[in-house]
Amino acid sequence: MEHRFLGRSGFKVPVLSLGTGTFGGGNEFFKAWGDTDVQGATRLVDICLEHGLTMFDSADIYSKGLAEEVLGGAIKGRREKVIISTKATFRFGDDPNDVGSSRHHLIHSVEQSLRRLGTDYIDLFQLHGFDARTPVEETLNTLDDLVRAGKIRYLGVSNFSGWHLMKSLSVSERYNLSRYVANQTYYSLIGRDYEWELMPLGLEQGVGAVVWSPLGWGRLTGKIRRGEPLPAGSRLHVTAANGPPVADEHVYKVVDALDRVAEETGKTVPQIALNWLLQRPTVSNIIVGARNEEQLRQNLGAVGWNLTPAQVAALDEASTVTLPYPFWHQAGFGERNPTPV
Repeated sequence: MEHRFLGRSGFKVPVLSLGTGTFGGGNEFFKAWGDTDVQGATRLVDICLEHGLTMFDSADIYSKGLAEEVLGGAIKGRREKVIISTKATFRFGDDPNDVGSSRHHLIHSVEQSLRRLGTDYIDLFQLHGFDARTPVEETLNTLDDLVRAGKIRYLGVSNFSGWHLMKSLSVSERYNLSRYVANQTYYSLIGRDYEWELMPLGLEQGVGAVVWSPLGWGRLTGKIRRGEPLPAGSRLHVTAANGPPVADEHVYKVVDALDRVAEETGKTVPQIALNWLLQRPTVSNIIVGARNEEQLRQNLGAVGWNLTPAQVAALDEASTVTLPYPFWHQAGFGERNPTPV
């Protein structure tokens, strides 16, 4: 398993991590993702560790805390062998303060996540979204206190815009507070918005991408093709409305290109989609999901080899879309404003 630095930090992480959104199955939405129990999760963790995948990503809202509890049970007795990543910000309870990035909510969230995970520290803690109601200074001072207390080791964000992240980094620099080194971001062959602003920011500021939904919300699994109905049991039947929007024709165009590369390489469509991401700038880690051992082993097959430059170029061409303003205008000034890809 290849390891990379997590942004501009001295901490190395494996290029793949296992997402735990399939653990627990606490409600109908998460049951559509999966309902892996502690026994099943323990087996998945065993396979991951055998292949050098030591990082596991969760969040407090996944199955209302059950995902963290299942993960905690699966890693019991081997905490020192794993890297734990989790998140908080979104509403978790009915109290007016059970939401956001306030000092009150973050301290409570971290304490509860530590309890559910059965550990006394979190390797990477990320804000799950931007809270415009809480001053950035309050949030960062709280996170810095948690780092200094040894409850968190590294900080990250998720689903921030460019100015959200840059403002936060500026405040950290101004007051000498712990800074964000990771950006858990949506990025896939059918969702390349990350490249427009967040990728250049990550390159310049040393923030590594931890990619979520690298297969475009299940659309790049190799089971969705032009003129064919969704397969029975597909989670898209239940969760499509909550996923990143994308036009069907764009999906088909990208899948056609993936199929051509699959014929050349002998690799599967998802393995190629994941490998393409591993060759992109700023990418430190990709979160893969697995409802069973077969899916996990397939995803593990995305590492240890590389697409050729010609294959990457073919996938780039098939997945390129017209950029929104001002990015299409900036692209015309490549002499002084080169794209990072």
